[in-house]
Order: sequence, then C-alpha cells, then structure tokens
Amino acid sequence: MKKKRVLILVSSDSGYRQEREDLSGPVIREIMEEQGYEVVGIRIFPDEQKMLEAQMIQTADRGEAELILTTGGTGFSPRDCMPEATKAVCQREVPGIPEAMRAYSLQFTGRSMLSRAAAGIRNMTLIVNLPGSPKAVRECLEYIAPHLGHGIEILTGEAGNCARK
Repeated sequence: MKKKRVLILVSSDSGYRQEREDLSGPVIREIMEEQGYEVVGIRIFPDEQKMLEAQMIQTADRGEAELILTTGGTGFSPRDCMPEATKAVCQREVPGIPEAMRAYSLQFTGRSMLSRAAAGIRNMTLIVNLPGSPKAVRECLEYIAPHLGHGIEILTGEAGNCARK
C-alpha cells in the first residue's frame, strides 16, 4: 500500500498575520509522521470561510492528499468557521469521528462538549476538524489516528470491506 498523504490546515487570524506562532500544526505533523503518513504541507489561513473552503476543495479535487486535518476555528468565537467550511465542501458527513473525539475528551475536560468540530468526505479525501490547542490536538489525534487509515483505505479502494480476519 502506498503512503497516505495528509495536508494540515490551520485556521488562525493571529497565526496568519504572524502575530502568534502556530503550535498545533507541528503536533499534528509529529503524530501523523509517526503513523506513517507523508505530510504534504502545513498551511495557515485566517478565519475566512471562503478561503478555507477553497483550500480544501483544491486539495481534494486535485487529489493532493487523502486526508486533510484542520486545527482551530471550531469554537464559539464569532470568527470561528471551520465546521461550516468543512460541511460546505463535503459530499458526505462522517459524524462518528468528531463524536468520538468529544466523548473521549470529556474525561479530560467538560469543555470538550463545546467543540463544533465536523468531519466529512470530498471525493477521495477525508477531512477532519481538530481542536485548536496543542494539548487537545494531541489527545484527540492520538485517539483517532490509528483508525483513520482503514477508513481512507476503504474510501480509496485499497481495502474492500470492514470485516476482520
């Protein structure tokens, strides 16, 4: 099986303006490289829905990555728009992934119930919203990462079914 590719998409006004260093993107890179993925880039955008949508569409429609992991923009701030951008570009939603992250995170903080994260599929690309904090990113991604590969293999036709031997 070929190495799966992941694009990391950061939603942060202050990160985009280079007023604050992004710490979550490198955490995602570390975890995904440990999982055997090729990181094709870390791209930082402002909290602008149309810009985020355009990047996700480009990546998925050009087949640049089988997985897009986003960080930031999933909270209650008036400018947080990552779930809306994700839902706007996806052809099919995958609600189990953010549901699992929220359920798992509740053992660490009750605030996880405030996450609006979404996940879905566009063409042959899985898109998953992660939290914005490096600590929460690590907790959530280490929990879901071991399972993403199988879903991507089903999506891309590398695996035929979910039955275990």
